[in-house]
Amino acid sequence: MEIKNENTALLVMDIQPATIAMLKDSESYLSTLNLAIKKARADKVQVIYVVIGFRAGYPEINPNSKMFERFKNNPAFKLDTLEAMQVHPAIAQEKEDITVIKKRVSAFTGSDLEVILRAKGIKHLVFTGIATSGVVLSTLREASDKDYLITVLSDGCADGDEEVHRVLTTKIFPRQADVMTVAEWRNLKD
Repeated sequence: MEIKNENTALLVMDIQPATIAMLKDSESYLSTLNLAIKKARADKVQVIYVVIGFRAGYPEINPNSKMFERFKNNPAFKLDTLEAMQVHPAIAQEKEDITVIKKRVSAFTGSDLEVILRAKGIKHLVFTGIATSGVVLSTLREASDKDYLITVLSDGCADGDEEVHRVLTTKIFPRQADVMTVAEWRNLKD
């Protein structure tokens, strides 16, 4: 696989304090994720953080949404709280990084991600995030339908269910993406 850094973006999705708290080994995960971010910056790959956040009163959440109804009781995802707008503090954002706010599971839905990708001429997306069965799966499906080249960093993704993570990264994602570890990605040459 040939990587052209000027048209590649590393998506770091849903790495917020509330999602990191769901992991068994968050310290190891954040360390691995930081290696991917460091590689992206060294190679001049655009780093884009995707966070989920809602307005006060949660007008974006339909009461029929089984998944998002539970967010109404979690102030960590309200846009008027500082925590909702930030990625986990163990990840050091830099001024050239971009943050996108989404309103649904996919990073594309309810955000300006696609506008940013088009403006920057990005055609190759490298995925990391929590949860593998949530934002990663949903964004991968939509990105594939939009004809992006996709790489998933398997250990740059995490899920509360390790078996679901394994099945997705070994059986489902390879149908639409290249799947590799952060170490493998770091060793790729331009």
